[in-house]
Amino acid sequence: MMQCTQGSVPEASQKEIAPNLRQQGFFLCCQCIPENDIKISTPESDHLYICAELIDKQQLSPQVYRYRLQTAVPVYYHAGQFVNVKRTNGVTRSYSLASLPSEDNYIEFHVKRMPNGEMSNWMADEFNVSDSIEITGPMGSCFYLNDMSAQPILLVGSGTGLAPLIGVVRDALHNNHTNSIHIYHGAFNEEELYLDKEINELAKQHDNVHYKACITSESSVETIEQGRACEVALLNHPDLKGWQVFLCGAPSLVKFMQQQAYLKGAAMQDIHTDPFETNDLREQDREDTP
Repeated sequence: MMQCTQGSVPEASQKEIAPNLRQQGFFLCCQCIPENDIKISTPESDHLYICAELIDKQQLSPQVYRYRLQTAVPVYYHAGQFVNVKRTNGVTRSYSLASLPSEDNYIEFHVKRMPNGEMSNWMADEFNVSDSIEITGPMGSCFYLNDMSAQPILLVGSGTGLAPLIGVVRDALHNNHTNSIHIYHGAFNEEELYLDKEINELAKQHDNVHYKACITSESSVETIEQGRACEVALLNHPDLKGWQVFLCGAPSLVKFMQQQAYLKGAAMQDIHTDPFETNDLREQDREDTP
């Protein structure tokens, strides 16, 4: 992200940037093809970050925590986008949003404690209610739009990739989505299905919401599917022409499903992705993908 200090930049280079930053001339240089002479500068990082206070912290599973924060100024975002979170020592990570701005007065994200994870372990052990942190954003294009209301939706995620998917589902229901919504969450075992009860309850409340939990280990629970979430989803939905597809979580799952969804008929512009890159930490975790 850079800042235009003289002239104007194309609208396309600002479409994923918060309104308050647009007004200050911020834009994405990788999306910018100048149409006239402009003068640009590298923005000071302090201009991009705002303070946020932790108002609720909940452990959802042995490894996953939910964090809810209130920001010092309003944050304009779509559920499913992501923000960058920065500690006072400069360590920064990106987390996708499960909250819905039209219903929640906080932003919410889910974080898995990672082996050797400098940010995730600090958040789990030391980041407590009433503490503050800095955030910037939102960014990303993995979110629901009103013109999707008549299309069926397929959402496939692994691990905490479920967080933005829940945000997308909540947004769709808030906007009275008329077609079917199918959610597939992949995990290694039952305890990693950290929102299983909540999503099952959501599906009971809405006839058009269908949820399938998938694990790669064995399970005696009839409602849990054994296998990778992406493979189960493709088996149940062999034709995706006319569908909106949302894919979040492990990069290997996202890439595989993106290719397969296209081959199954989904248009490229209807496939929305949010791969969770982990800076080599995944090599120290598990190589297989739920």
